[in-house]
Amino acid sequence: MRYNRIFVMVLLAFSACRNPEEQPSSNQPVQTGKIVIYQVFTRLFGNTNSTNKPWGTIEENGVGKFNDFTDTALAAIKDLGVTHIWYTGIPHHALVRDYTKYGISNDDPDVVKGRAGSPYAVKDYYNVNPDLAVDPARRLEEFKALVDRTHRHGLKVIIDIVPNHVARHYASLNKPDSVADFGENDDKSLVYHRDNSFYYIPGEDFKVPASSNGYKPLGGESHPLSDGKFDESPAKWTGNGSRLAQPGADDWYETVKINYGISPDGTKDFDSLPPDYRTRSIADHQAFWNGKNVPASWKKFRDIALFWLNLGVDGFRFDMAEMVPVEFWSYMNSAIKTRNPGATLVAEVYNPAEYRNYIQLGKMDYLYDKVELYDTLKHIMQGHGSTDNLVFIQKGLADIEHHMLHFLENHDEQRIASPGFAGNAEKGKPAMVVSALISTSPTLIYFGQELGEPGAEDAGFGKPTRTSIFDYVGVPHHQRWMNGGKFDGGQSSPQEKDLRAFYQRLLKFTTGSSALMGSYAEIHTHNRQNSSGYDKRLFSFVRWSDQQKIIVFANFSADKPYEGVLKLPSELISDWGLKDGTYTIHEKLSDNRENKMVIKDGTGTISIKAMPLESQIWSYE
Repeated sequence: MRYNRIFVMVLLAFSACRNPEEQPSSNQPVQTGKIVIYQVFTRLFGNTNSTNKPWGTIEENGVGKFNDFTDTALAAIKDLGVTHIWYTGIPHHALVRDYTKYGISNDDPDVVKGRAGSPYAVKDYYNVNPDLAVDPARRLEEFKALVDRTHRHGLKVIIDIVPNHVARHYASLNKPDSVADFGENDDKSLVYHRDNSFYYIPGEDFKVPASSNGYKPLGGESHPLSDGKFDESPAKWTGNGSRLAQPGADDWYETVKINYGISPDGTKDFDSLPPDYRTRSIADHQAFWNGKNVPASWKKFRDIALFWLNLGVDGFRFDMAEMVPVEFWSYMNSAIKTRNPGATLVAEVYNPAEYRNYIQLGKMDYLYDKVELYDTLKHIMQGHGSTDNLVFIQKGLADIEHHMLHFLENHDEQRIASPGFAGNAEKGKPAMVVSALISTSPTLIYFGQELGEPGAEDAGFGKPTRTSIFDYVGVPHHQRWMNGGKFDGGQSSPQEKDLRAFYQRLLKFTTGSSALMGSYAEIHTHNRQNSSGYDKRLFSFVRWSDQQKIIVFANFSADKPYEGVLKLPSELISDWGLKDGTYTIHEKLSDNRENKMVIKDGTGTISIKAMPLESQIWSYE
């Protein structure tokens, strides 16, 4: 039978093998290898304090600083196989700590989640979180030094921009004189005006959400501003779109929604892109918007992005990008790419029906592959579902597979080792192999993932299974690897060291393999139908370039080893140009051991022995 083959090529060197219907979009720079993004929650990374008191202060629980990313730390991250660092929580966001001596206004605990605050409630886009600096007065200089240090280690820098909402109290101290703050020039008597920053509820004052499940700001600790009130008149729409003067406790009540020129009835007060702009260049998109009268908020965020590029930032992760019109992204991203054609642009988008709009019209480089690949892999890791579903996911995304960012953890998701996910970091191994190798897209890992961090700490706001992004806390598995600043795993357990070594071998392979930027074919279906004992807990596929052919096999079973024969269809052997005979192949993930690929009568076989949760990467070069 025919197997499902997908050509996905992005290297000009392999252009002769590329399917002309699946060219990379014009906004994507040519890649010379796989991208690996290491997401760090910046204020947690360097924290050596292990107190972990719920709702603890900086003095009690500690906090990491920019300076904790030393040359030693960055070298260790680079050596993991990383190409980009996503420093999460950089722009100055609302938090409960007194920095008034630096001219910073205090934030009200009634509209701050946690003590350290959500990084997605930004209060000043032209400066950085003062918690992260040794000297808050020089915090922007310390960040710029971190950017320069990161670049010296051959790593690129990504930070967040949160376009859909800002903190309830936004006030920039460092903005250029020509820039007006969000809301500064708004007509607050109107629900909507195209050039207002926010939507308003005239005649009503904002009310703090009613307490839910006994929640109290700061865990009930007394604070002069914590009185169940926040002065906002008239009330603004909340970040997730709530139009109530008193949003609910589960709403994004700490934020207010940005107005992009869409009226409450959905009418757009800006030009639409012609359909053919899906295939137009960045220059064409830039020219389209040149001279057009766009909403004021568009210009504000464009200027913010250019400010950070001028500081040396190499790209952005855009929070909840699908809550912002795609036309804005054409305007924004064409401006970014005009300034820096190599900028890396990652967007949080969860609606598969919108994927192609945000890639082709919005000119995004990469979108989260959560609701299809991640959710399916999570289900399999939890002992449910079938690997058969992976075949259809890759087939459905074939035309945009390069643009789908793969991950198993990030700051929003449960830790693999947490009881709510898999309860065991080892169960992430086969899923990580599949996630990292199945396409040409980037791979993201979250700091501590490579060490089996379970996110077990009760830090205050929110519940365990996710490492807190709202409070000051230490990250125990990561702290043991950090080893007081040596970043050598000196306090790590043998299991933690073994897991990190696995991630290191895998990630380094992804950045160095030419086959992974070449063609893809699943051989899973062929083996399900033709190989005895090959079941829904196994998955296999092949990748190849002119220089390298690899066969990937993953056993998702936590208790069942596999021994059998993996079969390679005749059409694949023909495409590889192999004649009948016996070929030596080497396993790249563990010990480089040898095996034999036997070609007979135009079809291939490989004998496989795999322990539970074991994956193998067989390479012929």
